[in-house]
Amino acid sequence: MDIEYTFWQMVHLCTSPKVVYQHTKYHKQTKNQWARDDPAFVVILILFLVFATSAYCAAFGESASHAALTITSVVFFHFLFAGIVLSTLCWFLTNSYLREEPNSHVVEQRVEWLYAFDVHCNSFFPAFVILYVLQYFLSPLLVAHGFFPALLSNLLFVVAISYYHYLNFLGYDVLPFLDRTTFFLYPIGLVIILSPLMILIGFNPTRYFLSLYFG
Repeated sequence: MDIEYTFWQMVHLCTSPKVVYQHTKYHKQTKNQWARDDPAFVVILILFLVFATSAYCAAFGESASHAALTITSVVFFHFLFAGIVLSTLCWFLTNSYLREEPNSHVVEQRVEWLYAFDVHCNSFFPAFVILYVLQYFLSPLLVAHGFFPALLSNLLFVVAISYYHYLNFLGYDVLPFLDRTTFFLYPIGLVIILSPLMILIGFNPTRYFLSLYFG
């Protein structure tokens, strides 16, 4: 496993994501596939999830059994199961509706399912940094009652969800045989529309999700 390259990708997904997908093009040229052939990214991301969830469990004084259940839920449901569902949905949509009309002189290309999962993992990592790491350190402020904690919590979620969908867009936009990939940016508009409503009614997503697991 190429650990150094994996960390390079993770840093650049947060700072210069287009550079990561430029390297995806190089990977296609050298390996003749869009998907990664190295499991390091997924393995390290799962380890990060385990460490981050363990930190939350320790901070909220959870028992060992409850902590194990929470960690299992986060890894297998939040990341793997949700990732498989979202990847399969994107894989189906891109292959069914977003491919360009094939030219009779060009070999037909399709989105690989593993590549769709790679795109999800890439998009998930910055959201993990915001909603697992940054939120952990801000949680004493975010869980308080009042307008400002709700505002800040909603802003964190808006940034994380919007950036997830932006990276999703970049992941499919780099594929030369896809068309109308701006479709993947549409959820950002919905998030921007809904967030002021959530703030006005005083909904605090941090309080909601933490109470769901540690309430």
